[in-house]
Order: sequence, then structure tokens, then C-alpha cells
Amino acid sequence: MTDLAPMLGWDWSRPIVMGIVNATDDSFSGDGLGAATDAAIAQARSMVAQGADVIDIGAESTRPGAPAIAPKVEIARLLPILDGLRELGRPISIDTRHATTMRAVLQAGAAIINDISALEDDPAAMDAVASSNCMVVLMHKQGQPASMQQAPRYDDVVAEVLGYLAHRIAACEAAGIAKSRLIVDPGIGFGKTQAHNLALMQALPRFGDLGCPVLLGVSRKSFIGHLTGETVPTMRIPGSVAAALWGAAHGAHILRVHDVDKTVQALRVWQGLERSV
Repeated sequence: MTDLAPMLGWDWSRPIVMGIVNATDDSFSGDGLGAATDAAIAQARSMVAQGADVIDIGAESTRPGAPAIAPKVEIARLLPILDGLRELGRPISIDTRHATTMRAVLQAGAAIINDISALEDDPAAMDAVASSNCMVVLMHKQGQPASMQQAPRYDDVVAEVLGYLAHRIAACEAAGIAKSRLIVDPGIGFGKTQAHNLALMQALPRFGDLGCPVLLGVSRKSFIGHLTGETVPTMRIPGSVAAALWGAAHGAHILRVHDVDKTVQALRVWQGLERSV
């Protein structure tokens, strides 16, 4: 797929599947588990059995309109899950934008910090990850989750998102975080209209020019609903799998998904057909 250096044992010869575990009360996707530690652990294990390469766990909802929560709430939910997954055999990613949470989960064994603010929302976040060896996902968003979908505007969404991510990569390098530790995410649905989302999807190959693996997260999002007319997130699975396959064919290295089994099966068929041509 790419000339990128290996990361966490991944050689990028195929798309990496990241399974989503939402330890939140109000996930947009209809799968929030709240503080149900055992259910989150069971879901992560099931996803690994289905073929997930990495598990991404979040305890703060960042859906449009979501309020922020305190790091202590995140930590109280995340640490018991991490403890229960010590023998999982897969890297664990933590979806957080709070430095206090980052430090706690890294100490507990997390391998990736997935920050929707690209280490900007918390001034201490850069230092929190610089002092570790973790991988970092830098995502673009416009505004804050509580208000980001209230009339987002860009002059050129592709150029602006690319420029922002390039700037954040440079900021990380200046802080001592090697580029080989960084992953970029254009942030579909985070402060973007449907037209913005479509433009970013069409421009997905350009994000590989940043020199980092590209993560794509479109699973069950309103982006799928606008294209299909499906208003219920849990009913957007076929569209989500189609978008994941399209992303994999256009430069996405990591696919962040809710429905691991269906995505893995679709990828295996796609790859088999590619090899037979």
C-alpha cells in the first residue's frame, strides 16, 4: 500500500482495522456502553476474534452537540477496561483530548493516543505524549463538539485541512515527537458539511503526501446517512462498509469501524479479487 515505515508491527501491506469501543453514555452510533466495564472488555475481545488489528476505546462522546466531560470520569472508565485487556494481544488506542487522561492510560499500557484536536485542546497534551513512545493520531476538527456542526465554513476545505495537519505534524516534531509516531485523520464529520466531507473523501489520496499513515473514520456517520437517506446509525452498516472499501482503495491505511466482522469480510474479498487480477 505504501512506502511508510512499519508501525506496531504493521507493514501496511493491507488496511488495518481499528475496532471502536464506546465507553460513553451518549454515542451517536447507538453502541455506547457507559461505565459497563465487563461489556466493554467483552466487546473488545469479540472484535479481536473477528479480525480487528487494534481497539480504540473512548470514554467521552465527541458527537456533534456533545458536552465535554472531566478527565477523572474518563480515567475511572478507561483504566478498568485497560486492566481487563492486558492479555488481548492487540494494541490499544485511547480516544481522548485530555493530557491527564493521556498520562494515566499510557502508564496503564495504551499504545496509541487518538486525539480529535491533534493535541491542541489541552495545552499539556503535547508534553504528555512526547515523554512516551506511543503513536499519536492527529485529527482535524473545526470548533468544539458542542457547536462544530453549526454552519462550518471553509474557503478551500481540502487545502485547509491538509495545511492544518502539516502544521500539527511540524509542531509535534518540534516538540520531540518523531514523525514515524504520527497518524493523520481528515476528521470526516467534525465541523464539516456534507459537501466538505465529500470533497475530503475525494481528496483522500492527497493526505498520504503528508508522509504519515492515514486513518479514516466514517463508520455509521451522518455522512453515510446523507448519501443513503438512512436516519438510524445502526442501519448504516452497508454504507459504512462501502465507504471503508472506497477509502482503502484510495489511500486509507487504517479504517476505524464499529462493525469489524463485516468490514474484515469485505476487505478479504476485495483483496482476494485484487490479487487475482
